[in-house]
Amino acid sequence: MDADMPLLDVRDLRVTLTGSEKDITLVDSVSFTAGAGEILGLVGESGSGKSVTALAIMGLLDMPGLVVSGSVRFRGRELVGLSQRALRHVRGREIAMIFQDPMTAFTPVYTIGWQIDEAIRAHEKISRRDARTRTVKLLNEMGVPDPERTANRYPHQLSGGLRQRAMIAMALSCNPALLIADEPTTALDVTVQAQILDLLRGLRHDYGSGVLLITHDMGVVAETCDDVLVLYSGRMAETGPAAALFARPAHPYTTALLDSIPPLTGPRPARLPSIAGVPPSPAARPSGCAFAPRCHYAHASCTTKPPLIVWEEQEVACVLPTEGHALPPRITAGETP
Repeated sequence: MDADMPLLDVRDLRVTLTGSEKDITLVDSVSFTAGAGEILGLVGESGSGKSVTALAIMGLLDMPGLVVSGSVRFRGRELVGLSQRALRHVRGREIAMIFQDPMTAFTPVYTIGWQIDEAIRAHEKISRRDARTRTVKLLNEMGVPDPERTANRYPHQLSGGLRQRAMIAMALSCNPALLIADEPTTALDVTVQAQILDLLRGLRHDYGSGVLLITHDMGVVAETCDDVLVLYSGRMAETGPAAALFARPAHPYTTALLDSIPPLTGPRPARLPSIAGVPPSPAARPSGCAFAPRCHYAHASCTTKPPLIVWEEQEVACVLPTEGHALPPRITAGETP
């Protein structure tokens, strides 16, 4: 692979649900790159298209009526259009995924160790004894206490934090170059969340893996990610380096997400700002800017779909910078715009 070539290069990715009445675009022209040893945050509210994007990259949307188009190049190899047989050699071995709910992602009738053993044996010619030795080693590296005993337990016998660690161990069992983590800290207490994030940050150093971190928690992104892609209603709202995006967001939606984070310093607000309304259904997306019905800064120009433009260090799909308008100010907790 060329040293200048990104590990993952996604261009104009679209996921369309075809039907008898009309086609519904679930993910609309999403583009980004992810490099080796980097953590890219994919953020947005529930329903913004984060998980669908990840499943499209993994080739796990092989269902009637769902059409994936555009380009997903991994180490220069095009994945869109590959057969399921060819994709099975990529999944697990080169690209692995931590699914959102480890309780449902693990098969309940097999032990944790058996399932990790099988993931290893599916991609490598290795004995069951050697596979189990690696499984126990991985569980130990993930901070699982008494890994040999834990390997012989069933998913329902483990806490949420231990199941998540076991899921990460399975994902790393074949040393993948890219790890997709879909809401890895959901439903975990704060202490366990911090431990899981520490594990993800360590992947770039210990394994050299690139990480695509899917979350709705901007606090997690600030603590973990190098770059950020903000999705709204299946479309790109803003993307850029995490430091620049947090210092001066260019899209009103990004600003609203950041304003919803509780402040770490100063007086405790009586109530945090919230984004009025709900995200639109992909079947009833506005013809212009999808965020316009919820945006305090919407005006006549927002009836046209905004292009993605370069603004300072970011790319943003908003007319405010192009029209010379002042960018939306950050809203302090308790204030209204």
